[in-house]
Amino acid sequence: MSQRTRTIFKWILIVVGTLILLISSLTVWVKRQGLDNDAWTNTSSRFLQNDDIRQALSVYIVDQLYAQGNVQQRLEQRLPPNLQGLAGPIAGALREPAQTAVNRFLERPRVQQAWKQANRAAHSELLDILENKTRPGVSTSGGEVTLDLRTFIINVGQQLGIGGDALASRLPANAGQITILKSDQLKAAQDGLKVIKVLSWALIFLALACFGGAIWLAESGKRRDALRIVAAVFILVGILLLVIRKVAENYIVDELTSGQSLRDAADAAWLIGTSLLAQVAWSLILYGVVVLIGVILTSPFSWARRFRAWIGPLLRDYAGAAWAIVAGVFLLLLLWAPTPAFHTWLGVLLLAILIAIGFEAFRRFTLAELPDRASAPPASPPPAAS
Repeated sequence: MSQRTRTIFKWILIVVGTLILLISSLTVWVKRQGLDNDAWTNTSSRFLQNDDIRQALSVYIVDQLYAQGNVQQRLEQRLPPNLQGLAGPIAGALREPAQTAVNRFLERPRVQQAWKQANRAAHSELLDILENKTRPGVSTSGGEVTLDLRTFIINVGQQLGIGGDALASRLPANAGQITILKSDQLKAAQDGLKVIKVLSWALIFLALACFGGAIWLAESGKRRDALRIVAAVFILVGILLLVIRKVAENYIVDELTSGQSLRDAADAAWLIGTSLLAQVAWSLILYGVVVLIGVILTSPFSWARRFRAWIGPLLRDYAGAAWAIVAGVFLLLLLWAPTPAFHTWLGVLLLAILIAIGFEAFRRFTLAELPDRASAPPASPPPAAS
């Protein structure tokens, strides 16, 4: 194969690897956000802890109570006959205090803990729905997946004294019903679940294989440049994911909401829901920076040469200790888990292999520059005592 052909194939692999890395990053985010129970539970808990989202939820709950709880009629029954005409204005005046009361109720640690546990159980069973199973509170009737907040609304109404024990009988069956997926979306979600399970890690290995092939196809003296390009690709894809997140946020919030309060809640929900995507993006940037630092440390710059000359004897004479230090640092990273890859055994294994290969390559490159001990001039004998 001519050098020109190798160069063409090298760039093809880099471009293909970049596209695959972008797609695989999105699938890893979707898999971890949608299929990881802990990640889902933590995200849903942060929803209720956010002021804007909690305020929007309070407005929704009070609207449901006012729509189905006959607040004005109940006030008329309790007011004297000569004051029953004030039931409407009083009911309207009580709406905002009711929203404040619901908001404070949702702030309680006990309520938020119950919300967290409910979301943990619901998520595990929602995955069963995507695999053609069902659970109480979530149904697929009519080809739709619905979330039932009716019981939650009744509990809040009883806390506020709206409707009393009879509220449950007066609320219609569809009160608090939120459609999550429609029939066509449900089928697509079920198919997507199967695809994500298969491709999430396969695409990552395929992207790494493309980058490895590109480095192998580069000329022996230019493989450092190819590795530098790969590091830049990781940084570029990470930045692109952050841009996609921001652009999608602006589009989705503008399309789905109207009014500043709903806009603030939707914006907060998007940022919380895509926080794992931001983690994936920053992880790619971090990986790219680490690889770039490794490339620079093997560069012909004078300061890099001095660094290798200083650390070379240590890597040669204390190779075991050097490997122990690398292993210790990796274990600390494993405990810290700063990137999504540390949350799965396959990701940990892949990072361990890549770190080991990178460290051994740097060690051998550094040792190759050290002068041979056999060719080193013998030490001068000490001067004879006079």
